[in-house]
Amino acid sequence: MAISVQHVVVLLLSSLLVAVTIFLFTSDNSRFPFPSLSTDYTPKPKSQNVDVSSDETPPPQKKLNTSQDVELKWDLCKGAESVDYIPCLDNYIAIKQLKSRRHMEHRERHCPEPSPTCLLPLPVDYKPPVPWPKSRDMIWYDNVPHPKLVEYKKEQNWVIKEGEFLVFPGGGTQFKFGVTHYVEFIEKALPVIKWGKNIRVVLDVGCGVASFGGFLLDKDVITMSFAPKDEHEAQIQFALERGIPATLSVIGTQQLTFPSNAFDLIHCARCRVHWDADGGKPLLELNRVLRPGGFFIWSATPVYRDNDRDSKIWTAMVSLTKSICWKVVAKTVDSSGIGLVIYQKPTSESCYKKRSMQEPPLCSEKEVNASWYAPLRQCISKIPSGNVQSWPEQWPKRLVSVKPQSVSVEAGTLKKDTEKWSALVSDVYLERLAVNWSSVRNVMDMNAGFGGFAAALINQPLWVMNVVPVDKPNTLSIVFDRGLIGVYQDWCESFNTYPRTYDLLHSSFFLGDLTLRCDIVQVVAEIDRIVRPGGYLVVQDTMETIKKLESIFGSVHWSTKIYKDQFLVCRKGFWRPAKPEL
Repeated sequence: MAISVQHVVVLLLSSLLVAVTIFLFTSDNSRFPFPSLSTDYTPKPKSQNVDVSSDETPPPQKKLNTSQDVELKWDLCKGAESVDYIPCLDNYIAIKQLKSRRHMEHRERHCPEPSPTCLLPLPVDYKPPVPWPKSRDMIWYDNVPHPKLVEYKKEQNWVIKEGEFLVFPGGGTQFKFGVTHYVEFIEKALPVIKWGKNIRVVLDVGCGVASFGGFLLDKDVITMSFAPKDEHEAQIQFALERGIPATLSVIGTQQLTFPSNAFDLIHCARCRVHWDADGGKPLLELNRVLRPGGFFIWSATPVYRDNDRDSKIWTAMVSLTKSICWKVVAKTVDSSGIGLVIYQKPTSESCYKKRSMQEPPLCSEKEVNASWYAPLRQCISKIPSGNVQSWPEQWPKRLVSVKPQSVSVEAGTLKKDTEKWSALVSDVYLERLAVNWSSVRNVMDMNAGFGGFAAALINQPLWVMNVVPVDKPNTLSIVFDRGLIGVYQDWCESFNTYPRTYDLLHSSFFLGDLTLRCDIVQVVAEIDRIVRPGGYLVVQDTMETIKKLESIFGSVHWSTKIYKDQFLVCRKGFWRPAKPEL
């Protein structure tokens, strides 16, 4: 039967239409957004504002495609401040919409939704950091090119610019004779403070460039130094570049992201916190995170000056500390004219019950130990029952001995976990993975559990930030009881640190589960933000998860190696996407 030209044209057009349709639905499928998977966990609602410092409208969320390799195109973050961009602290649109700044709300977390997926540019002339321990005293200026603090604190020897370097002579507002003298002065004022024995885990409030915590490392003391991102430009960035533990935080309207009864000692040298503000909530928060029998050292002008302003502050502090049963155990002034007072928290609640006025009251409602977006409370946290006077053990015994006051853990569980990580780290992590450990100083365990990974690395010249995800079992109290440090974190959000501040991130059977809650591409962008060029991500997981991650990190130009189908080692290079057209 003859076929007309018209029929042929119709057949050709129909075939072409089918081919185009098939192509559209099978080609480059990873560029289409995949639906988010939901779980029972419901995080705190995030700000719907997008940060302006990146000058970027985030692209649609991309989910892992389980059936094919992922092909991603990465963009460079825009904006003059994108080099040091911290998504949850630099959301300027959300900050401008705040109704109040009285309680430092503008320094708290305001996370954009969704999290950015652009990659941050590097500072001009960025180079591998000065290795530890030399970095404690000097860092490359080009890596943290911020001269403001050099000029602002030039009379106090916080930091000095010398040629290509920023030098840290160990000075501070209260360290007129240097931080070494100051640390020894404290121990002389109260000999029971035996650095590295009775006192192992310290919190330094408003830490400056963390010289106090840096020099305590010599005494086997691990210090969590923190300060807000404020006008003292890049002080926490300086601390981390030096290789000293530090994090961005503020005592504003929310609890610090630490468990209760965590720190052996808390220190404040002119930290500019009004402890009696808002009914004493800031000091009540310190009381919450200070262990029973622990010490608070306050070195500030109200302690040793008697002008009207300082006298009023001192009077208010006397009243407040008495109301929470803190006892003055030392008060002195050294030869430099700097003074301090040392308070001690009680080891039982008997003093609370004897107060003529029950203000502030004991906290009656059940405490939520996982302090993540938890509001500050105007009440006294309860003291654990039992013999807290012998808790915890002296260092280093406490690393393997956890007292009953900790979060309940079955007998033998901690011992087995410790033995497992000790063998794994010595046999695999330190010997068989493609990691240059001599270049590793700042380490983060993204899902720390009992802190076994950090405990196994305790004799290495590095420190570990133990992160307990808020959707996992709350084991952070055990981490602190062991003499280690850490924080809570929701990995669907950005971490409170400057870019390029960690040498190695570690994840053990965690990132695979995280894809059920978060966009893994956003998590990878955050890991890229945190890790220094030349730094590592080490993942222990299933081969399915490892293959997916290998593909994504390959798209960011990280080098990748797989060991025994169980470990993935990714190393970040200096590659950045091309600068966007103006």
